[in-house]
Amino acid sequence: MASQTLAEKLLAAHCGREKVSSGEFIDATVDLVLANDITAPLAIEEFQRLGVSGVFDPRKVVMVPDHFCPNKDIQSAEQAKFMREFAKEQGLVYFEVGRMGIEHVLLPEQGLVLPGQVIVGADSHTCTYGALGAFATGMGSTDIAVAMATGEIWMKVPPTIKFIYHGKPPKWVGGKDLILYTIGDIGVDGALYSVMEFTGEAIDELDMDGRFTMANMAIEAGAKAGIFYVDGKTEEYLHHVIANRVSPVIARSEATKQSQSNEDVQYAGINEYDVSKIEPQVAFPHLPSNTKPISQVGEITLDQVVIGGCTNGRINDLRIAAGILKGRKIHADLRCIILPGSQQVYLEALREGLIEIFIEAGAVVSTPTCGPCLGGHMGVLAAGERCLSTTNRNFIGRMGSPESEVYLSNPAVAAASAVLGRIAGPEEVID
Repeated sequence: MASQTLAEKLLAAHCGREKVSSGEFIDATVDLVLANDITAPLAIEEFQRLGVSGVFDPRKVVMVPDHFCPNKDIQSAEQAKFMREFAKEQGLVYFEVGRMGIEHVLLPEQGLVLPGQVIVGADSHTCTYGALGAFATGMGSTDIAVAMATGEIWMKVPPTIKFIYHGKPPKWVGGKDLILYTIGDIGVDGALYSVMEFTGEAIDELDMDGRFTMANMAIEAGAKAGIFYVDGKTEEYLHHVIANRVSPVIARSEATKQSQSNEDVQYAGINEYDVSKIEPQVAFPHLPSNTKPISQVGEITLDQVVIGGCTNGRINDLRIAAGILKGRKIHADLRCIILPGSQQVYLEALREGLIEIFIEAGAVVSTPTCGPCLGGHMGVLAAGERCLSTTNRNFIGRMGSPESEVYLSNPAVAAASAVLGRIAGPEEVID
């Protein structure tokens, strides 16, 4: 009998069975339920229609206003108010402006996400938490309402595709480039309703910020989840979180229970890459799969650069950008917006002098928000404008006008491009 994949092991444990197989329909318990200011109001309305008095466990339901907050208009203020009042009434884990962050950066750093968990969120990039060895996936607001009420989900067990990354990446190539290259190779439906399992020596060397970036963008290949094994780097990250910033409502009992999959696992597919041959990648409009290596980009002038978001708004991302921007100026013809992923990231960047570097370079530093990424606020594009962003999507109209263009890259390419006013590699700026 073949062994189970990492994802199958986690799902089996959460439905009280020794084994599950891809294609089976299961009822599984969840460890955490998430919603934000866009998706929570609908989930709350559906929850109230169920007629239950309270959520299954208020310590395991988290709400984060991060898309249109600080409120950009009256409608977003009403949404946030509705969400805030429900969270207070139910005693949920809730983060407000000034004590919050972009949900997929905030939850891991607060110790709300641990290995071995099953996590569902009313946001497609909930798959970010797979970087910590959790099975995490996005669901619709109606499904989230049921999860809030019952602590359970109903789903089909997805197949797993294994992605093996060999070798050592060149300078300036990180997790963003590995996942963009992968999506460019397999397409936006190349892992449709599958788990992307990331392994290989290059993954072993990848820092946690890079792993979060890769897991975050698994959905851009159509995946149900992206997942990494727990190793020494995971445990070091968790020890740091637990020692410094863990929420008092979270237990750490699951933090060391995950182990490697066995050798006889049957995968739906195996893809292998030599990362030593990968350059920094740029995704052209209007799909994350429309990728080109930086050497083949050509002359693309820009009106805006966004560095941050739930994909690349962590402290190492800001350090990389600051290292390129230090002592330099943002090109006069573009706007550069920096989005720390959380208040904690913002504070670390402030203490390290990164914020000063950004301001002196001519960039604007925003409070943590998803605003520009979805064309909500703080960086909406006009017709004909081009933006290079470290976020995760570049669909038509994603950041504003349907006549604008969005390109995706890593923070190093974004920072270099902000200096030169066109898409450019870091080597063009750094001697």
